[in-house]
Amino acid sequence: MRVMIILLLVSRFAVAADPQIELSQAQIYNLGVKLGKLEVIRSVPLLDAPAIVSIPPENEYIVSTTQAGLINEIKASIGDQVQKGQVLATINSPELLTLQLHHLKSVNDLKLARADYARDKKLYKEGVIADRRWLQTKANYHVFVSHLNETRQLLQISGVTEDDIKALEKNQQLSSQLKIFAPISGVVLERMVTIGEKAEALAPLFRVANFDKLWLDISIPQQRIEFVQLGDKVQVSNSDVTASIFLLGQHVDPANQTVLVRAEVKTAKDSIRPGQTVAVKIIQNKATLMFQVPNSALAKYAGDTYLFLRTATGFTAKPVQIVGRKKQQTIIAGDLQENDEIAIRGAVALKANFLGLGGDE
Repeated sequence: MRVMIILLLVSRFAVAADPQIELSQAQIYNLGVKLGKLEVIRSVPLLDAPAIVSIPPENEYIVSTTQAGLINEIKASIGDQVQKGQVLATINSPELLTLQLHHLKSVNDLKLARADYARDKKLYKEGVIADRRWLQTKANYHVFVSHLNETRQLLQISGVTEDDIKALEKNQQLSSQLKIFAPISGVVLERMVTIGEKAEALAPLFRVANFDKLWLDISIPQQRIEFVQLGDKVQVSNSDVTASIFLLGQHVDPANQTVLVRAEVKTAKDSIRPGQTVAVKIIQNKATLMFQVPNSALAKYAGDTYLFLRTATGFTAKPVQIVGRKKQQTIIAGDLQENDEIAIRGAVALKANFLGLGGDE
């Protein structure tokens, strides 16, 4: 007879939408049930993955020289903080002397052309010279202006500053010492030359990067990529570093069957370094209302998960959906309200009591 009663109670628990458990305050105390409030949560841990800290391409520069020469001074090494325009090295370049000679010739040629231009312009207005001569003088003048601009730009491309070019034009003194400047403020990540070494034209000398912006290159298994969305939050494990996903890769790495997901670091950038491998957790925001409860607040029965809501006469067993897990906490969704009072401990005892099995946790 008792077996039949238990079966009837089990059947009632399985089919009822919101099974009721009638208990007095004394019974609740004897069962060791502890009450608490539902904790609203808007984000869900989606998955864990490895990531590498990287630098955006626009924040990383390879410093080189357009003129070959001998490295005679190095003023920066790996790890040094440098400012934009700071001298990193100097090169003794015979080719620079040739460029300077061409520029000085252009300067002197233009002076003569400018004098001819001014003289013939006056003579043309007075009707002394013919149109053809005036047109030829103007053409020559513009050619020499172009030559001067060309040699000045070549010096600028070679790394000669505007102040040094003006000093060259004023003093007419040549120098084979070419200064190599930092193109940005940042950190020297790599130095490819040593003093006394010959540097070829366009050969890399330094690698400098700015750490104002950092990325996380995350490897996501291709089976899980469909669950990741743009804008999802990324949390670096055991740190305060957070990032936001802005790129979902379209290519699967054949070596490990992962897809690249890229996130921009938003907080605590100083806690990580480029090239570092870190473990991250992808956290997804949900529009639906969700709650975080202790694992001990949930009870399973017949494949479903139940939460016990406090009522005036005891408890109501509410079926809930598990959305995610966080260590000793479970994230759930269901027909719940923010102010609902729940049993945060003793769920197993409540289920057993309802089924007529007695006992506690």
